[in-house]
Amino acid sequence: MPGFLIRALVCAAGLWLAAQLVGGIHLEPGSTLVWAALLLGVVNAFVRPLVVLLTLPVTVLTLGLFLWVINAGMLLLVARLIGGLQVDGFGSALLGALVVGATSWLASWYVGPRGQVDVVVVRR
Repeated sequence: MPGFLIRALVCAAGLWLAAQLVGGIHLEPGSTLVWAALLLGVVNAFVRPLVVLLTLPVTVLTLGLFLWVINAGMLLLVARLIGGLQVDGFGSALLGALVVGATSWLASWYVGPRGQVDVVVVRR
């Protein structure tokens, strides 16, 4: 359970940063950020693997770049389901997916595969 919460916080930070950096993403203040992050985590856990499997030939043909398009689609889906999150177009969704993905990638350096913060101690 703490791993899911840490990943949800990282996702929330990515969504907030995307709303600040990308002009076409608008996020209402309040609990919208938390609900959007939780829903994005659920969508990425259940819907995204199915979409990735169905689009596997296109993903292989584009050398994996189509995964960026899938991530943008997941962001658009969450924006449709959450009233306080608005994504103006597909270009904004692509840039937002890039920001959220980069935030998650940077946070994965500090968060282990189970969602726990890993501390490495080097003894000499």
